[in-house]
Amino acid sequence: MKVALIGVGQAGGKITERLARFDAEMGFDAVQGALAINSAEQDLQSVEFAETLLIGADRVNGHGVGGDNELGAEIMQSDVQQVMDALDGRVTSAAEAIFVVAGLGGGTGSGGAPALVHHLQRVYDVPVYALGVLPGRNEGALYQANAGRSLKTLFREADATLLIDNDAWHEQGESVEGAFETINGKIAQRVGLLFASGEAVEGVGESVVDSSEVINTLRSGGVAALGYASAVAAEESAENINTVMTVARQALLTGTSLPDATAADSALLVVAGEPERTPRKGVERARRWLEDETESMQVRGGDFPLESDRLAALVLLGGAERSDRIERFMERAREANRNRGRDEAGSDPAAKLVDDRLEDLF
Repeated sequence: MKVALIGVGQAGGKITERLARFDAEMGFDAVQGALAINSAEQDLQSVEFAETLLIGADRVNGHGVGGDNELGAEIMQSDVQQVMDALDGRVTSAAEAIFVVAGLGGGTGSGGAPALVHHLQRVYDVPVYALGVLPGRNEGALYQANAGRSLKTLFREADATLLIDNDAWHEQGESVEGAFETINGKIAQRVGLLFASGEAVEGVGESVVDSSEVINTLRSGGVAALGYASAVAAEESAENINTVMTVARQALLTGTSLPDATAADSALLVVAGEPERTPRKGVERARRWLEDETESMQVRGGDFPLESDRLAALVLLGGAERSDRIERFMERAREANRNRGRDEAGSDPAAKLVDDRLEDLF
């Protein structure tokens, strides 16, 4: 899947760089262009594998927006033509989708990403997705409120929003800085493999996933989630049927970017590994299990030839906003809003993302 990446804010820039680096190191050639945008000049100085752009210099003098995502949205709207000029030549005709990447708890990313998505939708005739990172449970009320408002706005503006829960992919006992490095590395590997599905790689699989299957899975819109698990593979494919079933179950039940997200409108199973180790029967059996578990009749499946002694399962869920994890997060966001003098939203999990009582950004 050929993609253009646009990172907004500190977390968005770092993740975009890691994704571009992973793609280059693996030789997938899925990332067609990468741009990191920020209102804080210092945060752009460490970005190496993406072009950089400073916005809002006339408003904040390169010092960032201090967690104010309304200001982040205003700056992006004011400087959007500067951004579009920077994208010229980076969003090429080869790009099949645009991903706007951001941490949803800060200021520039949570405010600027929805504003940018809104404008990109008006200009480009390819899907515009968001890749958003939710703040962890222990991050402050401002981050929860920012993310709730940002997510609600992205839900309206983006073709789909792939969410990563900060609490999902970090190791226990890590420092905050170490945890973010771990999460960013896992995002790069897992989302990078998803992007690479269907690209030219070594070997020929029996039923190779292509980019249209990723796009069709995300066609449900709303919230998307990504699960991953891997295990050592036997030399003979017939011995790996149970291995494929195991990694598929782990990817959905314990390895998703949104813990407890299993119900979905659509799903895609990608089994990555050497073709001679990948059992067609195991892939199909795992796909049928995924169909039952997600309660969806739109479940696609296939393999991704990759030189490795392991078999990995990627599970992409589309239309997963009714998950318990989203319900709990939006309750935290509403609680943070109440603490800041705002009203409570309704009780329906899907309606929480469109309820006017939780303010969006514009």
